[in-house]
Amino acid sequence: MSVPTAGPGAADHGVVQATFAATLVDEWVRGGVRAAVVCPGSRSTPLALALAGRPELALHVRLDERGAGFFAIGLAVASGRPVVVCTTSGTAAAELHPAVVEAHHGRVPLLVCTADRPPELHHVGAPQTIDQHDLYGRAVRWAVDPGSAEPGAAGTWRSLARRALAESSDGPAGPGPVHLNLAFRDPLVARPGPLPPAPTFAAPPSTALRPPAPASVAALRALAGRRGVVVAGAGAGRPGSVAAFARALGWPLLADPRSGCRTTAAEVAAAPDTFLRDPVVAAALAPEAVVLLGSPWSSKVLAGWLAAAAGSGADVVAVDPWWRWVDPDRVVGLTLRDDPTALVGAAMTTDGGLPPAPGAWLRRWQAVESAAQRAIDVELGLADGRPTDRRAALNEPLVGRLLPELLPAGTRLVAASSMPVRDVEWFAPPLDRPPPVHANRGANGIDGVCSTALGMAAAGTAVVGLVGDLAFLHDVSALVASAVPDRPDPGAAGRRSCTLVVVDNGGGGIFSFLPQAAALAPERFEALFGTPQVPDVASVARGFGVPTEDVGTVSELESSLGALVGRVPLGIVRTRVPDRRANVALHDRVAASVASAARAAVG
Repeated sequence: MSVPTAGPGAADHGVVQATFAATLVDEWVRGGVRAAVVCPGSRSTPLALALAGRPELALHVRLDERGAGFFAIGLAVASGRPVVVCTTSGTAAAELHPAVVEAHHGRVPLLVCTADRPPELHHVGAPQTIDQHDLYGRAVRWAVDPGSAEPGAAGTWRSLARRALAESSDGPAGPGPVHLNLAFRDPLVARPGPLPPAPTFAAPPSTALRPPAPASVAALRALAGRRGVVVAGAGAGRPGSVAAFARALGWPLLADPRSGCRTTAAEVAAAPDTFLRDPVVAAALAPEAVVLLGSPWSSKVLAGWLAAAAGSGADVVAVDPWWRWVDPDRVVGLTLRDDPTALVGAAMTTDGGLPPAPGAWLRRWQAVESAAQRAIDVELGLADGRPTDRRAALNEPLVGRLLPELLPAGTRLVAASSMPVRDVEWFAPPLDRPPPVHANRGANGIDGVCSTALGMAAAGTAVVGLVGDLAFLHDVSALVASAVPDRPDPGAAGRRSCTLVVVDNGGGGIFSFLPQAAALAPERFEALFGTPQVPDVASVARGFGVPTEDVGTVSELESSLGALVGRVPLGIVRTRVPDRRANVALHDRVAASVASAARAAVG
C-alpha cells in the first residue's frame, strides 16, 4: 500500500484539508466561539494553524493535554461559551479523557478536536496511531469521524461545524463536549483556498429553554402551605428568584455556596451540614415537602437527612432542565424538566401567589441557623464572623469560613473536590454579595483543578483556587508557562489573575474522616490513603518561578491575598494548617458545639 505524501496530488490535498480546517473554525467563530486551547503536536497542524489565524479567538497553548482539557473547562465556565480543544493523535487524544468526562457530567460545552492519522496508516504500526473512533464512549453529546477532507465534500463542512457547535450547546441532554476526530494527511502545512460560501445567518450558541409546562407549575404549587425546604445547589437558577420563591413559601433555603444563593436573606440556611448531624435537631426540622434545585450538595449528612424525610413520607420534587436523574439515594418522587428560574417565577405569580407554611416553621429554622453560626464562630475564634485575633493560627475550617469574605469584589472562587469544597460548603457564612463559587463536581475528581482555575482566569477575571496539597501536586504541570505568551481574548475587559491557596496538611485530608482511618494500622493507612508526598509545596511553586507566599496566621493570609489577587498572573499561597488528625478533632468539636446550641434553639 502506498502512502500519498508526495507527488502532484499531495500538495493539492494539503490545500484541501487546510481549507477544511479553516472552514470549521470560520463557522465556529461566526457562531460565537471566542477561545481555543491548543496542545503542540504535528498531526494537528492544519487545525492549529486555522485557529491561530483568527484574531477573534483567544489562543492558549498548553503543554499537557490533560491540563489543557481542564483549562478549557475553566474558560467555558467563566465565559459561558463553547471552547475548542485541539490535540495531536495517539495518547495525546487519550489524555483528554478525564476532562471530557468532567465536562460531560458538569454540563460544560467543549469542541474536542483530536487529530488522527489517515486510514492507510491504521493497523500497520504507524507511530502515534491508536483507535480513536468513539474514543470517549458515551461521555460526549455527539461524536463524528468524517475521514480525510475531500474537495467534493466541501459543501458539507459548514454543516458539520454548525452541528458540532449546536450539539455542544443546545443538545437535548444539555451543554457538554462533542468529539471531532479529524484525519489529516501529509503535507500538513498549506495555505487554505477560498472557503465555501457561508449562510447569511449565524445562529449563536444558546441554552434557551421552553417556558415551564402548566403541569410543572401546578405540581410545584401543590406543595405550598406545608412545612418544606428548598435545597439549592449549582445551577439552581437566578439567586434572587430562588430566594423569593422560598420566602413566598415560608420555607428555609438551604444554599450551597455554588448556587449563588448563600446571601444574608432571612430565609437562607448555610449551616445544615453541622446542625443536622444531631438527631434531635434533625427530627425537629423534618420537612413534609422538599424542592431540589440544581446539583446536590457534597454533604452526606444533608443527603441522609433528605433520605430519612422521604422515607417518612415527605414529597421530594427535583427540577432539572436537562432531565438528569441526579438522585443517588432514590428519594425523588417527581422530576420536572423545566428551567428553575422560569418555573419558580411562574409558581409564584400564578393564581395570586403561594400560601405559606405555618409561621413557626421558618422561625424555628432561623433560630437554629443563628445558633449554629454563633457556635461555629466561637469554636473558630471569631466574633460576628471576624477574627478576634489576627495573629491566630489557621486551620482548615477557618480558611473555608474566612476566604469567601476576604476575596476582592468580582473574584471567583474555585474549590477542589475532597476537603476544600466541603469546608467552603460547611463553613462559608452568608454574605451580602457572595463570590461566584465553582467546583469540578461533575465527576468529583481532584484532577485538573489548578488548570480549571487558570482557565477561568484566562477569561479575564481574578480567580482564587482553594486546593489541597495533593490536588496541587496532582496538577502541577498547570504551572508550566510558555515563553511565548497566550493571545488573550480581545473582548475580555478584566486582568487575568489566578491565586492558588494551597491548604497543606501533608496528605489526603478527607481520608482521615473515613472508616479506613480507624480500621487500618497507621502505617498502612498512611501508605495507601494519607499518601504524604516528599516535595515541598512552596519549593515546587518557586521552582516554576511562581510568586509564592508561605502563611500560617489569619493576618498573613489576608496580607498575601492582598498582594497577589488581581495583581499577578499566577501566585501561590501555601497555607500551613494542623495535621490531619487534629483537623478531624476540630471538626468534631465544631459539630458538638453546634449540636448543643441547635438543641437549645429548637427547645
